[in-house]
Amino acid sequence: MRVIIAAAGTAGHINPGIAIANKIKQEEKDSKIIFIGTTRGLENDLVPRAGYELKTIHAYGLSKKISIDNMKKLYKTCKGFGEAKKIVKEFQPDIVIGTGGYICGATISAAHNLHIPTMLHESNSFPGRAVKMLAKKTDTILVSFEEAIARTKNAKKVVHTGTPVKIKKQEYGINEKNRILKEIGLQEIKPIILVSGGSQGAQKINEAIIEIILNKRNKNYQMVWATGPKQYDIVKENLEKNNVSINHIEGMKIVPYIYNMQEMMNVSDVIIGRGGAMTVTEISNLGKPSILVPLPNVSHNHQLYNAKVLENIKAAKIILNDELTGKRLNETIEEIILDKSKMQEMGKNALKVSTSEVEDRIYQEIKLLV
Repeated sequence: MRVIIAAAGTAGHINPGIAIANKIKQEEKDSKIIFIGTTRGLENDLVPRAGYELKTIHAYGLSKKISIDNMKKLYKTCKGFGEAKKIVKEFQPDIVIGTGGYICGATISAAHNLHIPTMLHESNSFPGRAVKMLAKKTDTILVSFEEAIARTKNAKKVVHTGTPVKIKKQEYGINEKNRILKEIGLQEIKPIILVSGGSQGAQKINEAIIEIILNKRNKNYQMVWATGPKQYDIVKENLEKNNVSINHIEGMKIVPYIYNMQEMMNVSDVIIGRGGAMTVTEISNLGKPSILVPLPNVSHNHQLYNAKVLENIKAAKIILNDELTGKRLNETIEEIILDKSKMQEMGKNALKVSTSEVEDRIYQEIKLLV
């Protein structure tokens, strides 16, 4: 099978594309797969690292404002349509798949014009611009959440498959769990709260946790906190101003980034994060209670809609970004952990929207289309 995958910008767009590529390779070892992206996004690191060739074209998000900068981006994006068509014609794929980013517009349009089967994967519960613009041109649209089906208008075919993620549910024995906790300096005597604002960190969440530490509110739980590499030094400096050493806070492990995320998510009791599609999917698949602080000012407020998937089934608590304080966050943590039956119920509820065999479902839809 010959496949082109269009994915650009963030890991949330690129990693599903790589997972789909890996599944195709697993099933059909002789497959030829290339990616189309831009010169600016994480695809330039993640795609070659995964062992796939990346070809780049011009593609930009456009604002409604009239400006010289926007006109330049419009010109380059129009140029990108021709670049995409050239790549598609030369590669002659059996199918073109888009998993997110501005790149999908040019690539899916080029394939449609050349009568090549097309597919889009939408990770968010509220479909983005790419799906809205390309619905009529796309043969099959795959969605991560059932809620997205009714929100996908003018589509030929919509299938709920889930989103492929790296983090899998894993049960650890007592000795193994203690080993994992010992390595980060924590014990099993108190609930473990995992905090991660994504690879870049989340400033508002970080500020709330600093407030919790300085007011010594974290007495009933332990915490593993990934600040984000760019914000670690800022957090460290803010703590040191108040005579608190970042490496010597009881029941607290603070790091720039968590590399063993699968282990940490599995041994944690409650997860605090944003409302990205990958995060929500991983939490539901693991069956963990969560506190979600959706990132505001994103397209269609899609992180809030993602978070509501879990809130609506009483699996998560949502705190809006503007309403987040250390006091509010601490109260919400304690509301969950001090009621064990409630904590367990939230975890069970999260599993109700979990998805399994995602890669298999997606591969079957690809085979049907090809």
